[in-house]
Amino acid sequence: MYFLGFDLGSSSVKACLIHADTGSVAASAFYPEREMTIAAPKPGFAEQQPALWWENACLASRAVMSKAGISAEDVGAIGISYQMHGLVVVDKDLNVLRPSIIWCDSRAVEVGNKAMEALGEEYVLPHLLNSPGNFTASKLGWVKENEPDVYAKVDKFMLPGDYLAARMTGEVVTTPSGLSEGIFWDFVNERPADFLFSHFGFDPGIMATVLPTFAEQGKVSASAAVELGLRAGIPVTYRAGDQPNNAFSLNVLEPGEVAATAGTSGVVYGVSDQIKFDPKSRVNTFLHVNPLSAAARYGVLLCVNGTGSLNGWLRNSLFQGKVSYPEMNDFAAQAPVGSDGLICLPFGNGAERMLENQDPGNTFKGLQFSRHGLSHWTRAAQEGIVFALYYGMEIMETVGVSLKNIRAGEANMFLSPVFRETFANVSGATVELYNTDGAQGAARAAGFGLGYYKNRDEAFVGLSALRTVEPDNSLKEATREAYQNWKQALEKTL
Repeated sequence: MYFLGFDLGSSSVKACLIHADTGSVAASAFYPEREMTIAAPKPGFAEQQPALWWENACLASRAVMSKAGISAEDVGAIGISYQMHGLVVVDKDLNVLRPSIIWCDSRAVEVGNKAMEALGEEYVLPHLLNSPGNFTASKLGWVKENEPDVYAKVDKFMLPGDYLAARMTGEVVTTPSGLSEGIFWDFVNERPADFLFSHFGFDPGIMATVLPTFAEQGKVSASAAVELGLRAGIPVTYRAGDQPNNAFSLNVLEPGEVAATAGTSGVVYGVSDQIKFDPKSRVNTFLHVNPLSAAARYGVLLCVNGTGSLNGWLRNSLFQGKVSYPEMNDFAAQAPVGSDGLICLPFGNGAERMLENQDPGNTFKGLQFSRHGLSHWTRAAQEGIVFALYYGMEIMETVGVSLKNIRAGEANMFLSPVFRETFANVSGATVELYNTDGAQGAARAAGFGLGYYKNRDEAFVGLSALRTVEPDNSLKEATREAYQNWKQALEKTL
């Protein structure tokens, strides 16, 4: 038996087949080869067409089945990971009514701020653990306020993963963890947040049916099977946002365990068994995904919007697309710790929750024409991303998240020696890099949802650490000094 995982990102859709008993990867594929388009019709806007997600999911599914050379009869279950905080609205026939407002879109900040003010922080934070801020609920509020003709046709709102699953099964369902990431979940009463629906004037009927994260959530329809190159009747048994799923893929399930990722955006995600929140909502608490614990688990998340996207911008602009990412990593290694005084503030991809929904834009400070070259620019960008993440990690520690050991996939920015070593040296944490990714995690989770796996040992067979990065005592002091200079530059900017 094999399990099929999909990871719907903002850059591509990845599919992965794993063998149920060995955990080995039979095949993986992603589409498109170049990043999916993110439209920005106005400053601060970020939209994608859900039809594009489906098209690339079908291409990835067909490719992975072809590469694996297995029969569709051998696929036992499907799991889905997806970009968090997006909004998809559909009519009763599942027709998409407008482009999806995705995670890095900042148009709804003021809508969320007004909701927080009207409902009162003293009520909102204990119930939602976050400000409505710029999350899915506020985005739906923005549509209702600014596009009333569109809102009048809404039969259901969905998160991106809910939409992908609905295209597969015809069933419109969601999960408690999904509702919590959209700021629709009442943690005090353990149900959808009725008071928030009332505040925005949302009809509760536009919410999808709520099912457990690990459970059958529909079966692949005959028509979808043709498009996907699969068989009808395969159950979809798991869905989760990309960050709780990334933690799951790294076997980060229990309190004190921490996961990180640095793809298009950068995230550090720590697991807790306590309901705690940052009063300023700079880091955010959601329901975590753990199929083995009867007690609730919570994920505390910090996000920097532009990590891999900054690296990609440098490659396409500064290097004019003429060098590879590994070559850029070599450039970064040629510059000293601290980039000889060149500082990068890597905020150029929308409002940053960590900065209280401010959008200062990306800045390079301290540039001297006689001293700084391509190596300094590249290293400054990588250090700036790490320092931004650590700035948020200092906030995470105030809500009880320990950062002594951090797990990540050996991918994206963590492929850079400068990046991962700076990460270890500034945080003082051991960084463990694993042979996994979001699509693999979704595939393993599908096995839990099917009831095939009963414990961690069964589910994570085949998962292993490829590299361990310890803090380098000879570089810690210089790295911490560089971080303090970076922090002062940031605080002068805000």
